[in-house]
Amino acid sequence: MAHFTTEAEYYAMTHSASEIMWVWSLLHEVQIMFLVPMKIYYDNQSSIFIASNLVFHEHIKHIDVDCHFIRDLTIKKPIVTPYVQSEDQLGDILTKSLARSLFSFLYSKLGIFNLYAPD
Repeated sequence: MAHFTTEAEYYAMTHSASEIMWVWSLLHEVQIMFLVPMKIYYDNQSSIFIASNLVFHEHIKHIDVDCHFIRDLTIKKPIVTPYVQSEDQLGDILTKSLARSLFSFLYSKLGIFNLYAPD
């Protein structure tokens, strides 16, 4: 099970990197330049290790070669993949059912507020 989870997370990371690079190229065309690498915060350490490790492992030989382009991006440094604890993963609020306390915590981190709430 862990093997398939890592593979799914790696594919998701690759797709995210593809989208980020598209947005980066769009901003570059309108003369908005970035001096720091873009970050993909990830809570799966195995996927982060695969993306940042130059050595080709026997365990990942079945992953499509085109998905390994994130490895090139992390080596060239336009994208970095720092680890974030699962409890602090802001994307979970959009994709998972969460306990009320965790939902409230993540909701407060997003900086969302009700415009119509009384002051």
